[in-house]
Amino acid sequence: MKRRLIMVTLTLGVLLGTTASAFAQSEGLSDVETPAPTGTEASPLPTLTIISSMGERVPVEVEIADTDAERQTGLMGRTVLPEDAGMLFVFEGDQALSFWMRDTLIPLSIAYIDAQGRIVDILDMQPLDDVPPHYVSAEPARYALEVNQGFFEERGVTVGDTVELPVQGEEGSVVPSEAPEGVAPNGILSEEA
Repeated sequence: MKRRLIMVTLTLGVLLGTTASAFAQSEGLSDVETPAPTGTEASPLPTLTIISSMGERVPVEVEIADTDAERQTGLMGRTVLPEDAGMLFVFEGDQALSFWMRDTLIPLSIAYIDAQGRIVDILDMQPLDDVPPHYVSAEPARYALEVNQGFFEERGVTVGDTVELPVQGEEGSVVPSEAPEGVAPNGILSEEA
């Protein structure tokens, strides 16, 4: 009898737990993360590719921040960033860039990229750090790519590596319609230069 009571109690517990979990997921209240899309699913985000000095091609799905409001908000308030994803900040031209981590909850690495697609600086940034001096580019840059901290190091990406930006005409394109002389639309120096 005692054994039957224990089995009934365990069964009810499992059923209750399953029902509560299903209810929480249907209401958007679950702490369980939704699995990342597989390679067979189409991604709505544009992809840029970093070409490391070792010849490795490192794809990164990027959200584009190309307005003042998007650049000021960045990745604030987020608690997770997918492993091979980031945010690409786009500016009008090469300039000294400075970032902070106000209200940003995850540790990030940032690569500053010039108009020719060359990485000019890489820095690690700490969550919630908004005390000057901010994370300033070592050289003028037109783009900044934020990814999870350690992303560049783990993939052998270093200063001097090049970046192929999303191509003109694609949704969310960031490549200017008129690239600097001698620079192809993908940001890489052309053979005519």
